Amino acid sequence: MDVPFWVWALTVAVILAMLAVDLVGHVRTPHAPSLREAATWSAVYVGIAVVFGLLVLWFAGPEYGGEYFAGYVTEKSLSVDNLFVFVLIMGSFAVPRELQQKVLLYGITFALVLRTVFILVGAAAIEEFSWVFYLFGAFLVWTAIAQARSGSQQEHEFHENAVLRLTRKVLPTTEEYHSDQLTTRLGGKRYITPLAVALIAIGSADVLFAVDSIPAIFGLTQETFLVVAANAFSLLGLRQLFFLLDGLLDRLVFLSYGLAVILGFIGVKLLVHALHTNELPFINGGEHVTAIPEIPTWLSLTVIVATLAVTTIASLAKNRSDRAVRPAA
Repeated sequence: MDVPFWVWALTVAVILAMLAVDLVGHVRTPHAPSLREAATWSAVYVGIAVVFGLLVLWFAGPEYGGEYFAGYVTEKSLSVDNLFVFVLIMGSFAVPRELQQKVLLYGITFALVLRTVFILVGAAAIEEFSWVFYLFGAFLVWTAIAQARSGSQQEHEFHENAVLRLTRKVLPTTEEYHSDQLTTRLGGKRYITPLAVALIAIGSADVLFAVDSIPAIFGLTQETFLVVAANAFSLLGLRQLFFLLDGLLDRLVFLSYGLAVILGFIGVKLLVHALHTNELPFINGGEHVTAIPEIPTWLSLTVIVATLAVTTIASLAKNRSDRAVRPAA
């Protein structure tokens, strides 16, 4: 896929403009967004992502258009899973609702920068070493198994990692929030606030999220332009999605299993692709293995969408069944 420089520049400009709208227009004045506000802006961001995909479909053809939509849907579904952790972090640090937007936006901005770096490194590695597909594929299969074993997200608890423990040990921290300030001065000494600690928690969690999501999308497309765009558009609407789905996340009881199926499927797809590009001397004498056909993009998109649909329907059905049982009990 040959992407002209001006297309790259225009895409980056749109992404930065969307970030600027969030930074200047939405979180400049701390407030808890209403359901209507969250729904409206979620629709706007999804609409922009869909329009971008249609442009790719129109100018680059159905193959690349399908790769983009498969990558975007996968990254969006993984981002919903990430929201469970964000909810736990917000609750653990008792972040006031009117300040949650700021924490999310800064965390998302950090994630966007971090993932861009990971994407560029991953693309360079794939370009030079075809055996990287084996590593990505095996990692995703292992992640899928771990995801399936983890079960319902409701059973998860947030535990401070080494980064947070080191932060608290090295930097003096206040016990109370000071409006939306990340630092404050007390008695002539500079302290960081719990808001800053919550932001560090989300930033460190973003590192783990990137480790899962980047191999997953490279399993659907190796076009760096599409990988960057799908990641960016899926992340930019995450803040609005957080407030839109707040209170509904715990109803998606089977989401972990659905994501396990998706990650496992993409992992197998990567391993098959690795066999087709094989250069390892101890596998088939260093020759390509083409006996197993590669999984086409249309099938990947179908499996991803169908899995998410079944997962959502099954989750809602179970919640409805549980509510019907409780009164009888």
